[in-house]
Amino acid sequence: MPNERLRAVMVEGGWTYAALAQEVGVDPKSVERWVNLGRTPRRGTAMRAAETLGEDVHALWPALRQARTARAISPELVALYDQRADVPVSAFVDVLTQAREHIDVLVYAAVFLHEAYPRLNELLRERAAGGCAIRIAVGDAGSDNVRARGREEKFGHGIESRCRLALMHYRPLIDVPGIGVRTHGTTLYNSLYRADDQLLVNAHVWGVNAYKAPVWHLRRSGDGGLFDTYAASFDAVWSTARPVRHEG
Repeated sequence: MPNERLRAVMVEGGWTYAALAQEVGVDPKSVERWVNLGRTPRRGTAMRAAETLGEDVHALWPALRQARTARAISPELVALYDQRADVPVSAFVDVLTQAREHIDVLVYAAVFLHEAYPRLNELLRERAAGGCAIRIAVGDAGSDNVRARGREEKFGHGIESRCRLALMHYRPLIDVPGIGVRTHGTTLYNSLYRADDQLLVNAHVWGVNAYKAPVWHLRRSGDGGLFDTYAASFDAVWSTARPVRHEG
């Protein structure tokens, strides 16, 4: 189909195929094909031609309008859940059960795990006995950031109580070989549940309770990916967290 818009602009400006071709740096036959066959030149060539003609490039060649490019999906993304409530507790248990080298948990409270799976401590002991290094970091109930989260999520003092409850659940694991339990007062942008090369990330949204916020399941595929970013974040928090000691 001929490009009538291009033809009209060239006629109005007194441009011949040869003259425009010389200005743009192409063969006159190429310009002829642009007009008579409706061919679309390469973007750089089209930009030069449009500038020469004093016309908008997209008006001359609408096909050059860039479609919205889809974002590349990380190869490490296994699954994406709209909210944590959609993730069966078995998904958390399964990844922890499969761990052979590392288990890392970074939360403020996440007492839903013990509530829904009372054998969690037993599972962690079994993994530690099998040589798995386990690190558990729960929120410091007295920290400013925990209190701020409570206000943001309209929990009031509820989040502080849940942090204390979480620590109560994990206290029996203190001094178990291979298991470390610490409290942290960092701003919790994401709750992390790592088991070797798998990671469940509960993203946090301002003013939204964690169970309503999205979760993505990642599997590490190489250096420098999403998984490593979150793993490094855990290490940074762990380095600032305080070890929990036996009471009394």
